[in-house]
Amino acid sequence: MLIGRKKEREQLLSLLESDKSEFVAVYGRRRVGKTYLIREVFEYKFAFHHTGKQSDSKNEQLETFADSLTSAGLQDFEKPKNWSEAFALLARHLYSLGDGKKVVFLDELPWLDTPCSKFVSALEHFWNSWATMRKDIVLIVCGSATSWIISNIVRNYGGLHNRLTRQIYVRPFTLSECELYAKARTLGFNRRNIMETYMILGGIPFYWDFLRKDMSWAQNIDNLFFRPNAELHHEFDALYSSLFRKPDDYIRIITALGTKKIGMTRNEIIEAIGENQGGKLTKILMELAECDFIRPYNSIGKAKKDTVYQLIDNFTLFYFKFLEHKHNFMKNYWLSILKKPIYNAWSGLAFERVCLQHVEQIKNALGISGVMCNVYSWTYRPKNKNEKGVQIDLLIDRDDNVINLCEMKFSESEFSISASYDAELRRKATVFESKTATRKAMRTIMITSYGLAKNEWANNIMNQVVMDDLFAE
Repeated sequence: MLIGRKKEREQLLSLLESDKSEFVAVYGRRRVGKTYLIREVFEYKFAFHHTGKQSDSKNEQLETFADSLTSAGLQDFEKPKNWSEAFALLARHLYSLGDGKKVVFLDELPWLDTPCSKFVSALEHFWNSWATMRKDIVLIVCGSATSWIISNIVRNYGGLHNRLTRQIYVRPFTLSECELYAKARTLGFNRRNIMETYMILGGIPFYWDFLRKDMSWAQNIDNLFFRPNAELHHEFDALYSSLFRKPDDYIRIITALGTKKIGMTRNEIIEAIGENQGGKLTKILMELAECDFIRPYNSIGKAKKDTVYQLIDNFTLFYFKFLEHKHNFMKNYWLSILKKPIYNAWSGLAFERVCLQHVEQIKNALGISGVMCNVYSWTYRPKNKNEKGVQIDLLIDRDDNVINLCEMKFSESEFSISASYDAELRRKATVFESKTATRKAMRTIMITSYGLAKNEWANNIMNQVVMDDLFAE
């Protein structure tokens, strides 16, 4: 059963109503559900469907392509010697099908582009010289190697430049979609369980598919990561290898960003990795952002060159905290650390990241969904020993002359503001106002699991957002 993806479903189904041939790139990170989405929307009915094979040679790829042509119904043909011949055979097959839309689905497209295969030029020729001359072709290409899809299809500056008629980026599930998924799987998770699972797995459906309803939430996490041969223990390497042709460069940058909670500027990244990669670094940062691993943001008053890149991928940060360089764990490791300092420190930071991934839901809860806003984090580093620094992890700068300073706290019950914490909130607001010289009204917002306990300091908070608000569609 297809969960969520309403917008993507509408986009794909609209292709069948088009009065021209359509060329569509569907892309997104490994295991996000791209292939499943396409197959379900079109009910597994394609004029032609082929999936590339990882690590196969050009001749092996052509052989399996010929097998797919046979399965689709093409008969009496010689196996193609190159991709130009292969696409000519595909055109012949499609021509024989008569009237009506013909959906062609080429999955794992990057794997077909083996060295010296001239695959892309043959695809260009097929589309430009044949498919665009018709009105009945829907060509959908897909692949987990997002960097290849972006470079060779989405931002192709050769024969496919501006030839894409649609591009669909399949994002990870939101909390709302994960809740629907958990209910469909009858996992028996409450919203706190779903939140904590999201803090680890993010919104990747494939990871959620490993969860078992006969286990508690904590038992599931132990089962997925901390037992011998756990399904997701080695997923980190597979994830980056599948997305990027040369994953080591991406992992070095991700690893550097993982050491600094609020993120790094470009110059700080260069210093951390020990080299200036120039345009290559720009490309890597862009692709990591497009895959939702990092978020770039600019602080108030800062130039574009001061853009900060922050690692926000839940799974990657969980890996760095609990799995990197570790192979052996005591039995029931996750159960043993629940509510311990290591868990509490991690969960607080992980909750903040989930909030950053659900800013639209936060804006909706505040009643400002229709207001244009910029979203930042902000840091003030003290200039001398007499000053204290300030860090604000979520700041919503609104066009209606209001700035929301958001504080995020994950707790077992209602969060209680103490006198000292109230003083710290006031100090943060004062320093922010002084150092930015803003003339906008400032409102401190608390985003918590279950709201604030009523006391004299809770009354100083202008607005509250609770965990349930983050589950809005």
